[in-house]
Amino acid sequence: MKNRFIVNPDLCTGCRTCELACSFTHAIEGLRGQTRIYPLDGGFKDLWIPVVCLQCDDAACVKSCLVDALRRNSETGAIDLNQEVCVKCMACVAACPFGCSVVDQQHKLVVKCDLCGGDPACAHFCPTKALKWNPIEPQTRKVAV
Repeated sequence: MKNRFIVNPDLCTGCRTCELACSFTHAIEGLRGQTRIYPLDGGFKDLWIPVVCLQCDDAACVKSCLVDALRRNSETGAIDLNQEVCVKCMACVAACPFGCSVVDQQHKLVVKCDLCGGDPACAHFCPTKALKWNPIEPQTRKVAV
């Protein structure tokens, strides 16, 4: 069974706990966190949009990589970035429609979500459950007779 991010902006309060959890989880590596919260002016109330890598089934970042530095991890489901193979061409950064492959300016590296080894801290620590990492059932095809 696979898991998938469920993102519900209506539940997001902009507390940024997900950003802190992501950053803390990756602090040992010294890399910036991947989860981001963006504010939108909603008129009467502020709206917050959590942006996380959705680990797309047909990922534009993977398709754009010229050196196969991006590959799906069969254990975690994450699209892993092999820094030893990456040539820092930034094609994956340009290709991601959600802005989830980014450049860590401090380390001069391309970075992306690794799902924290299969248990994303951002979803685990979200107090309102605006981010969830839920199992999804394989879809069965119903055939009309």
